[in-house]
Amino acid sequence: MKTLTRIVLLSLLVSLLSGCFLTKIVTTPMRLVGSAGTVVGSTLSVLPVVGNPINDVFREANASIDKVADRIDDIPI
Repeated sequence: MKTLTRIVLLSLLVSLLSGCFLTKIVTTPMRLVGSAGTVVGSTLSVLPVVGNPINDVFREANASIDKVADRIDDIPI
């Protein structure tokens, strides 16, 4: 009975939420990971020789994650 109640409650919640909110739930963790990568890249950029290329790689990865997240946000649900 408890499982059935949870399923019904979850179904009602999902049906009442707007699509935009649902896509934000998916894309927010993606954006947080990309931002964390940028912070790591910035921290490593203080290392001589290898720091700046690593920082550039993290920036490019963050930009790619943002592009994918923007596409997911544009999905009409």
